[in-house]
Amino acid sequence: MTGEANSSTHPPLPPTTEDQRYSWLRLLRSRGIGTVTFYRLLAEYGSAQNVLEMLPEVAATTGVKGYKTYSKDALDAEFTSAKAANARLLCFGDANYPAVLANIPHPPPALWMIGNPDLLARPAISIVAARNASSLGRRMAYGLARDLGDAGYVVISGLARGIDASAHEGALSAGTIAVQGGGVDIIYPAENARLAAAIAENGLRLSEQPMGLQPQARHFPPRNRIIAGLGLATVVVEAAVKSGSLITARDALDLGRDVMAVPGHPCDGRASGGNLLIRDGATLVRDARDVIDALPPLQVERPRPRVAARDLPPPPPEKRTLRQTAALHQQILDRLAAAPTPEGQLIDDLDSPARKVRTVLTDLELSGEIGRGPGGVIIKKR
Repeated sequence: MTGEANSSTHPPLPPTTEDQRYSWLRLLRSRGIGTVTFYRLLAEYGSAQNVLEMLPEVAATTGVKGYKTYSKDALDAEFTSAKAANARLLCFGDANYPAVLANIPHPPPALWMIGNPDLLARPAISIVAARNASSLGRRMAYGLARDLGDAGYVVISGLARGIDASAHEGALSAGTIAVQGGGVDIIYPAENARLAAAIAENGLRLSEQPMGLQPQARHFPPRNRIIAGLGLATVVVEAAVKSGSLITARDALDLGRDVMAVPGHPCDGRASGGNLLIRDGATLVRDARDVIDALPPLQVERPRPRVAARDLPPPPPEKRTLRQTAALHQQILDRLAAAPTPEGQLIDDLDSPARKVRTVLTDLELSGEIGRGPGGVIIKKR
């Protein structure tokens, strides 16, 4: 090995042996080595092992004395943790490394993954929004993700509380990818532990951070860039003007991706960021069809569509006891707030057949406890 730099500008060859993969990750974990520096040094010195051997000397020329590369013991511990978590290393250039992410400037050199890597080969849509989400926002994210999954897309989000969790839940049966801010084996927030386990079983979890790393604020911007880079488009469901979701939207724009947004009430601060994006030219999203229509047609085998209720034969008449009717009366009144509520939304929220809910709504309307506003929305009167 000589210290002579390699002037090649070709992308680095992927590591093909375990020793090479070990060297890649050790270089990437070394102090002062970010993604841009990683690729530059590989281009100059030809291999990660060459860089590791030269790095103390290179650091000394810049005035850094006593530089030490990432310790082998620390890296061994990371690989041990990965094995315990059933995590696998995905390096740039590997067969499973998604082309859509590989084509962004300075893609992540290495990612830990838990779950099904085949999802990385499928077209994907990123859904992002505020953690402090409204119930309408969560419901929108769930339905949007479910319908995009039915149409053949993988849904990507960040496993945060609120909209992220709802999007993952909606797409879980069709395929979802969670990009985590900390180590892939660290579940944050803890309340999403069951969801994270389900994604590991039926979807995919990804992180470029070391195993065991607790997420910090500085880890989320690079995580958001990966979310934007993996999706053909990024859909903002709810976001304040200053939020991580809008940072993700800007990342998507910088990467040449489509940005779309769900509109919200002008007086709701959680909708201000999405409304701003729409004002500036983002595609307005009312449902999954708006997203699908804005993108090129998919050439994939799609999951079997859900049977629409209108295609089913009418059910036989159902008798209701007085106790059941009274209970449903109370459930409806408990779910109504001062703001008008669309009938369809109320029916979706209740675990009862639509015909039964409509009958009880008629009873409540006749008794004067609810009323109807413009467009058929339901208003609680007392």
